[in-house]
Amino acid sequence: MSTIDLEQLAQSQKASAQVLLTLARTAFHGLEQLSALNLAASRELFNTGTTGTQQLLGVRDPQQLKDVAASLARPNVDKLMEYSRSLYDLSANLQREVTSVLEEQYSNIRHNAAGLIEKTGATPIAGDVFGAAVKQLLNASNTAFENMSQMASK
Repeated sequence: MSTIDLEQLAQSQKASAQVLLTLARTAFHGLEQLSALNLAASRELFNTGTTGTQQLLGVRDPQQLKDVAASLARPNVDKLMEYSRSLYDLSANLQREVTSVLEEQYSNIRHNAAGLIEKTGATPIAGDVFGAAVKQLLNASNTAFENMSQMASK
């Protein structure tokens, strides 16, 4: 029969809560940045649309319509590309921040599990088969996590 270390359990719960709070802060910060980006893009779209409409209302012949339409198209394409780049940068930064938090948490879990395996392996009750199985499981999860981290960073 094992005893539960309440202090260790409380520290573990506190660490888990900190990780969740960090992830929530990261998500809210990302949403804040996305909202600011979308608001700026909406404002720019409105201003451009208003200016374009005024120019189109001043058109008097088909050739002038062609020239105005061409002058309006290029800046809109450039703005769309800029918006896309900003959106990509925002999502890439958010992914890096979340991955960093998760990697740190996984490292802590792996370290604690390794310490527990060593501690359990020292007692006569725990068998070598159990210790070896847990170590193999830990190694497999390490490999899987490293593979996922490499895929996420690409």
